[in-house]
Amino acid sequence: MLTCYDASFAALCDAAGVDILLVGDSLGMVVQGHDSTLPVTMEDMEYHVRMVARGSERALIAADLPFGSYQVSPAQAYSNAARLMVAGAQMVKLEGGQVMAHTVRFLVERGIPVCGHIGLVPQSVHALGGYRVQRDADRLMEDGRAIEKADAAMLVLEAIPAAIAKQVTAALAIPTIGIGAGKDCSGQVLVLHDMLDIYPGRKARFVKNFLAGASGVQDAIRRYVEAVKSGAFPAPEHTF
Repeated sequence: MLTCYDASFAALCDAAGVDILLVGDSLGMVVQGHDSTLPVTMEDMEYHVRMVARGSERALIAADLPFGSYQVSPAQAYSNAARLMVAGAQMVKLEGGQVMAHTVRFLVERGIPVCGHIGLVPQSVHALGGYRVQRDADRLMEDGRAIEKADAAMLVLEAIPAAIAKQVTAALAIPTIGIGAGKDCSGQVLVLHDMLDIYPGRKARFVKNFLAGASGVQDAIRRYVEAVKSGAFPAPEHTF
């Protein structure tokens, strides 16, 4: 999985073998220049989903529900998730564990595939006290099981010690997608602008520049795909 925000990169990622394109609310930082994902709107997400859908022919397209678009009620979540599906998404992603389980089930029962997201949840960065590694193993396991029980299709694990992510992955039947969660997750995701070293901001420990030594952008993306599928990435230096 890689984040993607426009048609040109969608075509490149698709051709390089990326399985899932995540139209992430990370666009607020790497495209719009904000210092968090919080200012991203539904209109922003619809716009970028439409562009990615035009550029991709093979990869599954998942889209983030942005801050404030799903937390009020399951009905609010459904209304906004439906907008992203109409724009071209085939799955939506939302943040939160046990507290969001009812909303996840509400969406799935109405035909909208859902990807969960636990650990470091960027939309709650202020409540978490910053971008910190999440180490409460019991809570993370409970959150993962709650999201799986709600019939989510997959689960992103962000900024979690590798040993805990391994335990959560082993305990669940649904795939886990790691970002800063070690090599034992079912798959991996990075922000496109990070793995191509485009974003000028501070890089997290789990980021690797795949453009270094590559012949071009598509070769860099292909190297990322190969490194994830072979288990070469993430390496110990990218792991908590």
